[in-house]
Amino acid sequence: MTGAELPFEVGAVRRWLSAEGLGDGPVRFRRIGDGHSNLTYAVAVGGRTVVLRRPPPPPIPKGAHDMRREARILQALADTAVPVPRVLAVAEAGEVMDVPCYVMEHLDGVVATETLPAALDSAEGRGAVAHAFIDVLAALHTVDWRRRGLADLGRPDGFLERQLDRLPRLIADQDGTLAAPFDELRDALRGCLPMSGEPALLHGDFRFGNVMLSPDRPARLIGVLDWELAGIGDPLADLAYTLATYAVPAEPPHALTMMSAVTRGEGFPGREALAARYGAVTGRELSRLSWYQALQLFKLAILFEYNRRKTATGHGDSYYADPALVDGLLVACRRALREDAAQPTTSSQR
Repeated sequence: MTGAELPFEVGAVRRWLSAEGLGDGPVRFRRIGDGHSNLTYAVAVGGRTVVLRRPPPPPIPKGAHDMRREARILQALADTAVPVPRVLAVAEAGEVMDVPCYVMEHLDGVVATETLPAALDSAEGRGAVAHAFIDVLAALHTVDWRRRGLADLGRPDGFLERQLDRLPRLIADQDGTLAAPFDELRDALRGCLPMSGEPALLHGDFRFGNVMLSPDRPARLIGVLDWELAGIGDPLADLAYTLATYAVPAEPPHALTMMSAVTRGEGFPGREALAARYGAVTGRELSRLSWYQALQLFKLAILFEYNRRKTATGHGDSYYADPALVDGLLVACRRALREDAAQPTTSSQR
């Protein structure tokens, strides 16, 4: 990429990398990822490659895309059972570019969303990949986040209530009115709110597009990426997001399952099997998991609708312009709510 195509000054990045002992000489940049959120670049300098992360171009919503926070979480997880890239340098706004940014190590692995590496692309290999994937999520939810210095990362009390209160404001009218069908789904979710268990450190976007696999056997994750939505809260919300965005053959795809179509292949276990494996490791009560999946699909529908409206005014990412993306998420949300309603209930569950 040329300097004219980059949202920062190349010379400032080159000087920063040199000062941090990460390489001298000319730098070359290559975009990584789909570009719908934070911007990620592979940076070749001085015979090595590092990875640069920065927020998207402005306007940036308040509290979003916090690179300092993301780097801090990676540093806190550096020697745990959760594989993360090593943070090499962090810069405040104004030091290198007009926004905070950081550099991390470059991992030699594969982000598998459509196909698996040849060594793992068999029925047995696919099952092993899925197990490694869900095991890392379970490991994350057993991290002692207080001892890791992350106690101020969020407020676990009232976590689910805030999810249903704050996010819908993105698409509400000035008087707070939420249009149908979003108002109906919010009220349905509020009407059967489960009780949260012990809080955990959450990733917030744990799916195949945000993890890196080793290309060789045995199946294992070598890095969990994109921690911008991490926080402290109900871990079943994290698990539910992972399952709701995990593609299965029997369902029509929606916007997020289309991003991880690889899991539709023979040998990948279904959602129930993954949930059971997670439950066996963590001991979590999973009877209301369908409700949590409905919550996450509702939230995704709001975010996609918010971005769709931005494109309608001539702003935002054209990826979100198709209203069918929102419709597919709403359909999946209703399906999950029906599944939750069909579950046997007790007074402690509802």
